[in-house]
Formats: sequence, structure tokens, C-alpha cells
Amino acid sequence: MTTNKNKRVYTSITDLIGSIENPTPVIVVNERINPNPEFTLGIKLERYNIFGSIKDRVALKMLQEKIFTGGQSILEASSGNTALALAAIGNAMGVPVEIAIPERAPEEKKQLLRLLGVNELWEAEDALCPLYPNEGARGLAKSLAESSAYEGKYVYLNQYENALNVQAHYETTGPELWNQFDGKIDMFFAGFGTGATITGVAKFLKEKNPDIKIIGIEPSSPDHSLSGLKRISDLAEEYIPEILDLSLIDEIVEVDDREAAETGIMLARKGGLLVGPSTGAIVHAALEYGKTHQGIAAAISPDDAFKYTSFYAKYLEDEIALKELLYY
Repeated sequence: MTTNKNKRVYTSITDLIGSIENPTPVIVVNERINPNPEFTLGIKLERYNIFGSIKDRVALKMLQEKIFTGGQSILEASSGNTALALAAIGNAMGVPVEIAIPERAPEEKKQLLRLLGVNELWEAEDALCPLYPNEGARGLAKSLAESSAYEGKYVYLNQYENALNVQAHYETTGPELWNQFDGKIDMFFAGFGTGATITGVAKFLKEKNPDIKIIGIEPSSPDHSLSGLKRISDLAEEYIPEILDLSLIDEIVEVDDREAAETGIMLARKGGLLVGPSTGAIVHAALEYGKTHQGIAAAISPDDAFKYTSFYAKYLEDEIALKELLYY
């Protein structure tokens, strides 16, 4: 059988990862979510990638460029989404995967990695975004990759320094957005993590139109629970991910855990959108920005809510506050 995209029949799971020919969808939110008629907000739903997040693009790009020899394993540090995509693609390729993951990563992600049969799941004691490169999960993966005892065993992808991470978004996410908005984008909102999404998309969009504003979203504190996001402000230069190009960023907005959670819950209850807390943070920043700005904004929704039910649980307990927030 051959791939037939018109009939949505495919011969490879990787054909179900976003591309210019098969882009992930954009939803333009209505007035229940965004009451400003002068500010249009379109959210790109990366949950529609086959493994459920924007990191599918990165995993595919990095693995496409690697040649594996017998007995080698993929090695990566990840708070979850990159790990899930690597594990699934690794299974399809017949290549074992080992992951270093922060202890504070959502338990749902760890269980999914175990479901995928990750060869080793190394849990490191750390926050979700420790100082780079020698702490926590990233430090653990780096030490394993550089250990003489494991010489030749690992293909260490190192997404925080891998230029292919940026290239994936420059070649797919950016062009998809440009086409989906017919080139009419005034603002782009994305979170800081490895820095690849915002750098790759911003590079593409700025080449098309240098006047597009690029707004980066970060946690308001280094000690946060927003999986996949990293606080960039106040970091010494040596701790900022090498692939993040800050010269492309026009503004940085801080969002705290509660603001992210409440926006995620609001999107579910007012729009039926089940998104993760990082999306909540990004959309919160975009909606606040839209109160004083006009134009067309594109925002990234990195993944969905299903891996974060434990994160949302404590906020859902305060139903009185939620009713106030949602104007029931």
C-alpha cells in the first residue's frame, strides 16, 4: 500500500507530523474567549501531531539526520514531550530509547513513556528548568553521553544545542503559519523552552515581514510547574540555550502557574479546547496583550490537557474562584 493523503491513508506514522502539505490546524477564538473585535487571535493546535505535541517535529528532524549502528540507543533529556515523540519514532525504527527526565515532570508523561517501553527512564532531582548544562536531567544525560564506560552506546541528540531543533520550525511551523494566515500576521506568541520554536518561527516570519512582533512567554519564577517552559530573564548568558536567538524577540511576558492554569480551564469551559498549561500561559499573555493592541496574532498551543490532569487538579478544587473567573 502507498501513502494516499487525499484518502488519509498513510504508510508511516511520521507522515502524521505537521508539514506544509499537512499542517496542524489553527482555531480563531471567538468573542467568548477574546472580547476585543480589533484583536484577532488564532491558536495553532500542535496536539494534532501524531504523538500529541509540537515536539514531534523536532524529534523527527533530529532522527532523520542520524545514522544508527547496531546496539546504539537514542539518549535525550526531556520534560516529556520530546521524549514521547523520540520513544514512539524509535520504536518504529527499531532503535531503543533512554530518557533523563525531571522528577517534577507530570506523572502522566512518565507513565506514557513506560507504556512505550523506554529502555531506561532516568529520573533526576531537579526543577523543570534547572540551570544549563550541568544540572538535573540535562546534566545526567550529558554525563551518560560523555562517560567512557558508555562510549559508542548512545546517540545523544541534545535538543538544547541541536540546530536541527530550530531548523524543524523554520522549515515547517513558520511556513505553515504564514500560509494559514495568508501572510497577515502582526504578532506571534510562543513560550521559551529550548528556544527552538520561537527562534525557528520568528526567523521565518521576520524574513517575510520584519515588522511582525515576536512575543516570548516565560514563567514568572524559576520555581514553577509549567512543564516545557523556561524562565530566560535574569539568566547569565552561559545558561541560556545556545539555539535561542534573543535578537529576534521583541518582548518578553511573564506568566505564573495560576494564570496559566486558569486560562487553560477557561479555554476548556468557554471554547471546548483541552490544552496544556504551557498553552494556558501563552494564551493568557496573548489575551492580555490584546486588551491594548490591535491586529492579527498567532499563538502556539504546544500540546493538550491529557498529560496534565494532575497539574489542573488543585485549581479545579476551587470551584468558587473558577465560577468568578468564568463569569457563570
